[in-house]
Amino acid sequence: MAPDRRHVRWWAMRPAQNRKPATYRCPLCGNRLPALSEHFLIAPEGDGSRRRHAHTECVLAARKAGRLPTEDEWRRTQPRQPSLWQRLRNGLKIGRSGHRDSGKGIR
Repeated sequence: MAPDRRHVRWWAMRPAQNRKPATYRCPLCGNRLPALSEHFLIAPEGDGSRRRHAHTECVLAARKAGRLPTEDEWRRTQPRQPSLWQRLRNGLKIGRSGHRDSGKGIR
């Protein structure tokens, strides 16, 4: 696999088959891949300009090993942002009583 694979957070993947008589090199195993065979197109973080053709078996093995996460799988591992209610509450500094805290206290 290409050396920049370590820095890719997620991959876009789709099945592919080409009718032109070309041969690609699979980035996962390094072996030849005839364009006429069923295979996958993989693109790091959905970047179509960096897409690569890969053997179906290689993609399935890498997915099973957790090396080619999809965007949805990657997003599930990221910390969740506070909800709108939590952001509003924090922005207004609403105390436990449910009233806005002016920060001045009682005099």
